[in-house]
Amino acid sequence: MDTRADRLRRLPSGSRVVVRYRIDGGLTDALGYLLGLDDSSVQVQTRTGTVRVALADVRAAKEVPPPPERRPRSG
Repeated sequence: MDTRADRLRRLPSGSRVVVRYRIDGGLTDALGYLLGLDDSSVQVQTRTGTVRVALADVRAAKEVPPPPERRPRSG
């Protein structure tokens, strides 16, 4: 059976990913770049810092496209 961790393991380090995971009171997402994965957790570099998520808490994970290019400011 293909687990969420298996899908993450197939991605190269530096891939842009979104990881949905359980927190107290619900779910949240970590959107950023895959830093690493071990037997118990995944690390994602987000805009606000590094997030370490226990694999047991991961509910969904996938690779996502690069962010859109920023538009130049007019004015």
